Amino acid sequence: MKLLLDTQALLWWLGDSAQLSEAARSAIGDGNNGVFVSAASAWEMEIKRALGKLRTPENLEETLTQERFVELPVRFAHTAALRALPGLHRDPFDRLLIAQATVEGLTIVTSDRTFARYQVPVLAT
Repeated sequence: MKLLLDTQALLWWLGDSAQLSEAARSAIGDGNNGVFVSAASAWEMEIKRALGKLRTPENLEETLTQERFVELPVRFAHTAALRALPGLHRDPFDRLLIAQATVEGLTIVTSDRTFARYQVPVLAT
């Protein structure tokens, strides 16, 4: 399975939060699964960090490498896929994650129930 962590799922994983479901924790920790983190999530985290709303790892890239997560850059194909998405979700970062999952064939790990209304596989946190 190939997973795409939404920003909240990533933060819960890094913080070893009890809010992360056992199914999600097991899937993320399974070495047979590819775990991807979007550059959009890093961008969202940095915006919130700069506003004083979030504490993040000093070196996110190094932390993700240690976790064996794969960086997913934002590509033109991802932004083009945004056009086909219905306007069910207003958060631009989440819409981009949905587009990336659609283009790349990934399952999104999220607690956001709106994601399931799109044609993309979801693993609930």
